[in-house]
Amino acid sequence: MKKLYLLFIMTILGNFLQAQPVTLRSVDAEKEFRLKLYYGNGGKGAFVQYEGKKEIIPLRVKSYRLDTISGGPGQPAKHYFVWDEMVKGKFNGTYKMVQMKNYIVDPTYMRATDFRHFNLELVEEEGDPDGDDQYLLHGARISFNHFYNNKLLIEYPDGKKMNAELPFPDSPDAAQQSIIEDYNFDGYDDLAFTIPDAGMGVYSMFTIYLYNPKTKRFELFKEPDYSKSSCSCLCDVSVDKEHKLLYTGCRGGASWHQDAYRFDKNGVLRWVASQKQEE
Repeated sequence: MKKLYLLFIMTILGNFLQAQPVTLRSVDAEKEFRLKLYYGNGGKGAFVQYEGKKEIIPLRVKSYRLDTISGGPGQPAKHYFVWDEMVKGKFNGTYKMVQMKNYIVDPTYMRATDFRHFNLELVEEEGDPDGDDQYLLHGARISFNHFYNNKLLIEYPDGKKMNAELPFPDSPDAAQQSIIEDYNFDGYDDLAFTIPDAGMGVYSMFTIYLYNPKTKRFELFKEPDYSKSSCSCLCDVSVDKEHKLLYTGCRGGASWHQDAYRFDKNGVLRWVASQKQEE
């Protein structure tokens, strides 16, 4: 079984890049254009919306790379994104950019019709961020807020909507985070929201919505039986894709605890093993 601290570090590095809807503008076009770019961890769930337009344009991840080494010790990780712009299912262009914390570096757009490249730059928004964020996942438009409310809205391609309320942080300094990941290993990305635990705030509590490809709906994940588990929560959740194991982790007293689970043939999450790691 993997060690808890390794899983925790990998979760922080790989999953918790908070999606920040960014506003970009062209710097070398005859007529300036602006767009908002929405995306989640690893560039998933991305789309753009051009200023003055109602429609949104899906972005498909072409490549994503996380660099935690080249900057040296203490330097921020670099996230390299490349997306294909898809209009009515057809390739229409390519977006590229690098993110280091909240800094956006070298954003560009290549238009497929004439292969023209446009240099873009970040537009600094005035005032405090409103915290609103969105994804486009499996054709569904997902809206939520990182800071100020716990409302979740999912608008499906067939026009149906789902409204829900998410757990919200107790601390005013905490934020609602979000992760796109395949938690049940069925080949379809799911959606998770996290807040710090209500105790010491040292681990994250997860609310997970699994995507059902048959119904084409997101369904609230049914938590497992915790009678044999060390942690009675969906906390610090991480996945082992190779062995199809789902891990949870929590802290009790001076010890970290970790539980491993596996989905059975009926899709029910079953406890496999637990371990404790002393500080």
